[in-house]
Amino acid sequence: MFITGASRGIGRSIAELFIEQGATVLGSATTIENDLASIGVHESVAVDFSKREDIERCVEFVRHHKPQIVINNAGINNPSPFEEISHDEFLKIQLVNVFAPMAICQASIPGMRESGWGRIVNIASIFSMVGKEHRAPYSASKFALDGLTLALAIEHAADGILANCVSPGFVDTEMTRGILGDEGIRKILESVPIGRLAQPREIAQLVLWLSSSENTFVTGQNIAVDGGFTRA
Repeated sequence: MFITGASRGIGRSIAELFIEQGATVLGSATTIENDLASIGVHESVAVDFSKREDIERCVEFVRHHKPQIVINNAGINNPSPFEEISHDEFLKIQLVNVFAPMAICQASIPGMRESGWGRIVNIASIFSMVGKEHRAPYSASKFALDGLTLALAIEHAADGILANCVSPGFVDTEMTRGILGDEGIRKILESVPIGRLAQPREIAQLVLWLSSSENTFVTGQNIAVDGGFTRA
């Protein structure tokens, strides 16, 4: 299997869980300093998904290895008031969060079709389902990722390829704490029925099942793992 953004947070937990299950894991990290071999990743590629040339290099990596499972986890978020969003920043977020997953999915499909089996899980966000102030570029990218995943699922079901989105809520990661801070987290948790942040491994467990041979009929879905937040 191949996973982007495998060096920390949700991506690292996904990689570790697959490795525990005996999978051969290939991964990407932003820089070569993120030593994925230390957690058992078989082979890795350093990719900055905000650079087109890096995306193309990652695409060639995927074409070469032909993974049967692909997890597009890497993503960025830069909260900003709507009127202050720079065009360059908006396009950068779309490049990382939408274009890169699309290109990686395209590169993986021929190998999956050849074997008649494949699983794609794109990590979206609850902000592909609900809105929040200062999240316009991020939310636009995650709604787009959901739409992309649905189209892919419909087009390639006959090839034995199942594709889904997993949309985490508020997860205990560096990114969440950096964006919200302690006070922001306290306020958010007032709206989460379970009353706590998710742990990355809780997201990873759903990703593992969706990617497994046990999943035979779930495709084209966007599944929230959010402690009830989007339904409360």
